[in-house]
Amino acid sequence: MIFQTNYKVETFIAFFCSEFSEMSRPVKIVDYDSRWPILYEKEKRLILDVIEHIIVRIEHIGSTAVPGLGAKTTIDIMVAVNHLKDAEQCIEPLQRIGYEYVPEFEDSMPERRYFRKGHPPEEQHYHLHMVELTSDFWKRHLLFHDYLHTHPQVAQEYCELKKALADKYGLDREGYTDAKTSFIESVVAKAKAERKTQ
Repeated sequence: MIFQTNYKVETFIAFFCSEFSEMSRPVKIVDYDSRWPILYEKEKRLILDVIEHIIVRIEHIGSTAVPGLGAKTTIDIMVAVNHLKDAEQCIEPLQRIGYEYVPEFEDSMPERRYFRKGHPPEEQHYHLHMVELTSDFWKRHLLFHDYLHTHPQVAQEYCELKKALADKYGLDREGYTDAKTSFIESVVAKAKAERKTQ
């Protein structure tokens, strides 16, 4: 698996935050909830009902997709399209099922189209990340997810780190995200190395 050298680590890290629209809320990590995959499957069906003819794949990613891993209550969904311009056709259908298209982060993450559903004080939130199937964004996030999924001890270390950082940084979501950078980088590096040996 080949990764482009111009893919910014900060871009990859920023995804895991998804915090920038919620800066006034403290980071809160809760214990794993067995309902998360059920919520994802329900949301996946809603999404496929309106844009299945446009997209090529859909995946549950982020911490809520890893069994046993504590997380924020946001369900992160990654959707692949053949061409990023196809995302334009998805805006109106996704709006019909409650998603808001959020274009303001495209300067820093031009390879992604971002949608969100659920706003405070609602507890359940969904973040939808639409990218090209061949993009580094897609590949790296699946690598990170798959490695945590198959290495539960590493997932537990990540959970403990997140809880400690949430206590330390509170409302400073940017600081919380930055502090996770080295751990996430190390996991991606291990996942890439492991994949090469398979």
